[in-house]
Amino acid sequence: MTRILLLDGHPDPDPARYGHALVDAYVEGAVGAGHEVRRVRIADLDFPILRTQAEYREEPVLPVIEAIQRDLLWSEHVAIFYPLWLGDVPAWFKAFLEQLLRPDFAFRYVKQGFPEPLLQGRSARVVVTMQTPAPVYSWLYRAHSLKSLERNILRFCGLGPVRHKIIGSVDGGWTPRKRYLEEVADLGAAAR
Repeated sequence: MTRILLLDGHPDPDPARYGHALVDAYVEGAVGAGHEVRRVRIADLDFPILRTQAEYREEPVLPVIEAIQRDLLWSEHVAIFYPLWLGDVPAWFKAFLEQLLRPDFAFRYVKQGFPEPLLQGRSARVVVTMQTPAPVYSWLYRAHSLKSLERNILRFCGLGPVRHKIIGSVDGGWTPRKRYLEEVADLGAAAR
């Protein structure tokens, strides 16, 4: 059994969004395989955007974010789902990550050298959906924002290994949605 924290990073609470269906499939696969899952829907959260370095470093963590931090410490695996908007994570999801991954929780500044990661011992899976065909995003755009999330945020904080799945052309009408739901359920069952 693996303890999984699932972050549903779609800012739109509409349950008809395909990203939410993918999250449901992952949870069903994970729970069906005996894993324990705690789920966070950022669309349901209310928090301010951090605007200054002082807020980021010194502002007290909100109780709702503190509860999610406890869930993150509890987890052994983190599954992250989000849609690609303007070539990157949606702003609301990025604002959530900035609230969640604060200094002295996710990493620690040191006097000299690179900050010390504090979230080691957890693997991660990122599932990103987009209207762009997945090969175009991977080859032409080199999946730049996904790589940035993986390297500059998740690995920076100590998570690893970090794996990803890109699901493209979600609004194209020909995307094999059922097959992707099955594949994501299998990822949940494998806690990967």
